[in-house]
Amino acid sequence: MQSHARGHLVYAAGGVLAVRTERGTSIVPADRVAWTPAGCTHQHRAHGDTDMRIVFLPPSLARRVPGQPAVFLASGLAREVLLALTRPGQDGDAGPDHSRSARLRLLRVLVDELREAPEQPLHLPEPRDDRLRAIARILYETPADNATLAELGKAVGAGTRTLSRLFRSELGMTFHEWRTQLRIHHALVLLADGHDATRTAYACGWANPSGFIAAFTDVMGTTPGRYRTGHRAPGHAS
Repeated sequence: MQSHARGHLVYAAGGVLAVRTERGTSIVPADRVAWTPAGCTHQHRAHGDTDMRIVFLPPSLARRVPGQPAVFLASGLAREVLLALTRPGQDGDAGPDHSRSARLRLLRVLVDELREAPEQPLHLPEPRDDRLRAIARILYETPADNATLAELGKAVGAGTRTLSRLFRSELGMTFHEWRTQLRIHHALVLLADGHDATRTAYACGWANPSGFIAAFTDVMGTTPGRYRTGHRAPGHAS
């Protein structure tokens, strides 16, 4: 875990990144951009053949993006700016190929693009209640577990009504929504590691591939097959 004096953007040019903070974990598949504010303790983890690019924002521009961690869809222009700012020979902060003013102009364009981009529903909030944390541990370790909330409640010593209320009040979503989000996170990691849609579906707890494809497409806007073939990393990891 680490933190920085300036907020930063992390771009997955290829592969899948996971960004963990005290608020939860955000999954960052290819062509998404994760924002982590200044001073926010975080951890990056790469899955698959990942090409990770990092850009720090000056405070004047950081004020224009959210005050909490977020994931955005990268537009074509945002991708090109990110790649230009982080191409080989650049250090992610100030490189020899850009004057300071030219680099600042690129950063302004990037922030403008992100302000127009929709936030992605790829954040999995971290529970605080001990009972929810116990359920989270079970499902993190075995995402294919299809136990009902009532069955999980028996394992952690809480009733269904109490747990349902806690999921809504603490995490802002239902148990079903939270578990689906967790499974999508796990699916993105498996796809990055080269697994096909059928194997991924069963490993993540879907009864059949069609159910997985529908859920994945609803969140990601594309099918697992198209995502897997269209988001391969370049021939190196960084």
